[in-house]
Amino acid sequence: MPPSTTRDLNELRLRSRQQYLEKRETEQLALLKAQVDEEQEELRANPNLSEKERAEFARNRTTLRLAQERLNISDHLDGYNLPGADSVEDKTAVLNKRHRDDKYVSEFQQFEIEQTRAAQGWTGKSSEQVREDDYELVFDSQAFDWNSDALRRIDPEKQQLEQRLNAAEQKAKSIEDVRKSLPVYQYRDQLLAAIEEHPVIVLIGETGSGKTTQISQFCLEAGLNRGKKIMVTQPRRVAAMSVAARVAEERGEQLGRTVGYRVRFDEKISTSASNPTMLEYVTDGLALQLILSSPSLDEYGILLVDEAHERAINSDILLAIAKDLVKHRPDFKVIVSSATVNAQAFSSYMHDCPIFSVPGRSFKIESFFSSQPEANYLSAAASVIFQIHISQELPGDILVFLTGEEEIVSLAETITETAKKLGGKVPEMIVRPLYASLPASEQQKVFEPTPTKARKVILATNIAETSLTIDGCKYVVDSGYSKENFYEPKTGMESLVVTPISRASAQQRAGRAGRVGPGKCFRLYTRWSFYNELEAEPVPEIQRANVTATVLKLSSLGIRDLLHFDWFSPPSTSAIIKALEDLYSLGALNELGVLTTIGRKMADIPVSPELARVILAADEFGCVEEVLTIVAMLQESGSLWLRPRDKKMYASAAHRRFVSTEGGDFLTLLNVFNAWTESEFDLNWCAENYLQPKVLNRVRDVRDQLVKLCDRVEVPLSSNPSDHVKIRKSFCRGFFAKAARLSRGGDSYRTIHGSNSVFLHPSSVLTEVRPKICVYYELVLTSKEYMRNCFPVDDPQWLLEAAPHAYKKEDLEKLGWDKKMGKTKG
Repeated sequence: MPPSTTRDLNELRLRSRQQYLEKRETEQLALLKAQVDEEQEELRANPNLSEKERAEFARNRTTLRLAQERLNISDHLDGYNLPGADSVEDKTAVLNKRHRDDKYVSEFQQFEIEQTRAAQGWTGKSSEQVREDDYELVFDSQAFDWNSDALRRIDPEKQQLEQRLNAAEQKAKSIEDVRKSLPVYQYRDQLLAAIEEHPVIVLIGETGSGKTTQISQFCLEAGLNRGKKIMVTQPRRVAAMSVAARVAEERGEQLGRTVGYRVRFDEKISTSASNPTMLEYVTDGLALQLILSSPSLDEYGILLVDEAHERAINSDILLAIAKDLVKHRPDFKVIVSSATVNAQAFSSYMHDCPIFSVPGRSFKIESFFSSQPEANYLSAAASVIFQIHISQELPGDILVFLTGEEEIVSLAETITETAKKLGGKVPEMIVRPLYASLPASEQQKVFEPTPTKARKVILATNIAETSLTIDGCKYVVDSGYSKENFYEPKTGMESLVVTPISRASAQQRAGRAGRVGPGKCFRLYTRWSFYNELEAEPVPEIQRANVTATVLKLSSLGIRDLLHFDWFSPPSTSAIIKALEDLYSLGALNELGVLTTIGRKMADIPVSPELARVILAADEFGCVEEVLTIVAMLQESGSLWLRPRDKKMYASAAHRRFVSTEGGDFLTLLNVFNAWTESEFDLNWCAENYLQPKVLNRVRDVRDQLVKLCDRVEVPLSSNPSDHVKIRKSFCRGFFAKAARLSRGGDSYRTIHGSNSVFLHPSSVLTEVRPKICVYYELVLTSKEYMRNCFPVDDPQWLLEAAPHAYKKEDLEKLGWDKKMGKTKG
């Protein structure tokens, strides 16, 4: 390239860069001016601002003024400023001088002279020969924008901004139209009158009637909360986050201002004294945690318990506490809301409160049953999906209900491969999974708009059964099954079992098809099974789950007589006794059943009682930081490891770099997090080691929250990364009851308490060494009872030190841990 060309290019780049920087500076100045205007309005409207806020507002005004002076821009004129005129007097003097000076040439006159000279050049005529008749009238197609001070061309970016504003206004208008079309909107005045008159009401409304998103807004707009916050509980974190985002969008506000959410280890609310979040969507578990810190809930004026038909443990306990709370707080209001629930039972329990029913649903739903029982509902679901995809016209997404992650992954692979084989014969199919252990960013993908000429297929567990509104879903495929957690108090064993759903749950699932338009529900079971084999209501969770954490929370509230507590559905006596025994073993209760200092600290940490006890024990051993990392990793360990089907050997080789046979799965997880931290949280490092980066980011957030909680319960941070024995001893303090010894055959283990036969999970790093005694984090029931996430116990004395009341020295000696075991296979 010639030197002259290179020089021209360099000059062109320089001019382009200068123009960009000037334009960028102008944009930033406009944003600053808008911010200063808003701050001035807030300063006038709220005289109670803090000194810090006032100083920040003054600093922004000074910055804006200096920038305007440097660029010669007036604060209240959009047009051109006269050069050399800094005041009104200067501008008058400049204009008078120009008017009297005959030789003065204005910018417009200079423009005409230059155009005349240019015309002389291409017409070949002199300036005297160029006459007005020689010109043709030319119309400029470029539009002009007028203001009071200057004539300027329309900025394309301003046009785009105006288009976005118009689109936002249209969207807000459409949202308002949708709100007014909901059935609950027609009964707004009657509903508000009922809430004002009665302290407690039970609200029954069809799925899609708008009860979850609208009632709280009605109360806020009518001022029934009397200046206090409104709490709306949801049984699942995904529902709390998505509903909060939807309500904030309806109000045209940013999430985290007037409307926000609180879930475990995550929240998006405003704590500003001048503008706090008034409408909070929280999980029912976190609502109980808030009650522990403030038993009377003085900050809240209204409590709305949504999806009460699911009968979750925390929801039932919340109703029991709210039932007593309304007696002591006349200004407190409680609303129990659901679509399919035994309203009379709730009314009788809540002081015979009135029942308010909202008739009608937004859109009609047509249900179809299988003509005969299906032997394999997964293959039947795949067939129905493609039958809908081929026969039903677009748009219209499909929501499929399955039992768990394994089924979702399997069905996703099946329909993806089938869609690839069909190629262009069918429209594009986008498969989106949705389950609890999926990272939040992946969960949010199901809410993304579906492209035109494509269909989205959402494969979900029962977390999509309630409260979630996935725009565009017109078809629901119901397998008729879900996974439920069952706890056996005698053996202390918990298991996730696939069970048939209830008719109430089936109606909830069908309602997902009619949220945004008329829909259809395809049930993979017969009509006879629906009416004869499915129960009317689901079994309350409190009657089939471990209630240890619940008993701890009630004890921290001063409730000691648990057998005579006013339960909505009481758990079995054996379950309560087992929970009290476990809490006594952990040191949370004394011999009289009174909460100890350790127990009070455990109640303030929102994890299981076993993990909370481990965190407190780590303070004694001086390894709090390492234990917090492992606790956070255990919460997400199920979805951490990537094992692509075509790269399993590479993934296994990468995972072996972190293996610690001495510390088992617990120390292996610690090695993963430490190595990720050393890589400075590099995404490429995660890809090279076949690890989920989003899961690790979630672990980091959870760990940060745990660090803050440690400060609240007065547990100072300490670190001892090299002493793996102390780390394992800390976990023995919380999981001493989950110990197992190697059987004589060497192919299985037997739990020390209960003598049940269990096996190491195939993914455990201890499958190659098989220690004689190990402690496990949880039992998973699939084809066998598997111990997942284990670590070896070098000496049974660790268990004796951790729980002298649970183990005796002679009993441990009878285990024969120091004897030679039989050879293992492989």
